[in-house]
Amino acid sequence: MPPKNITARPTTDFAKESLFNLLTNRIDIEGADVLDLFAGTGGIGLECVSRGAREVTAVELAHVQQNFIISTCKSLGITNLRLIRGDVFKFLRNNYINSADGAIWHGAKYDLIFADPPYALEELPTLPSLIVPALLKPGGLFVLEHGDQYDFSGHPHFLDLRTYGSVHFSFFEQSAKE
Repeated sequence: MPPKNITARPTTDFAKESLFNLLTNRIDIEGADVLDLFAGTGGIGLECVSRGAREVTAVELAHVQQNFIISTCKSLGITNLRLIRGDVFKFLRNNYINSADGAIWHGAKYDLIFADPPYALEELPTLPSLIVPALLKPGGLFVLEHGDQYDFSGHPHFLDLRTYGSVHFSFFEQSAKE
């Protein structure tokens, strides 16, 4: 159970279940490399781990959420979720990271990327162009959770929009040919 002082807005269970029902028809999570941006409580990344992801990299800035992810991984014996303590935009700009365990990556690419930024985040509309194609493997999928004020249908890599109550998921695809 997340601590009461958590500042994240976790994806609702209904939206998360619907999202994973869609994902199982679009991408093989088992063996996938996953990036969870604005990880919050780590729910999406942990769900990917439970579905057999090879490795999940979670990026989170807030200390309360970071500590919750770390304690959850420890209590469940999860060793394939790496927590990056830091700002998502710095991570995206540099495409290199120093993880909590001291490992350094450069130029990593992922099969699945999920981002659940604060809906009022000024930079939210820039995320698809920062992520696709820079961080997606060929055939990879990027899912952006956002509010109803955004329309990404004009983005060249836009694939689909799904709405579950006030939760909107925009899907972007990296062509297998690119």
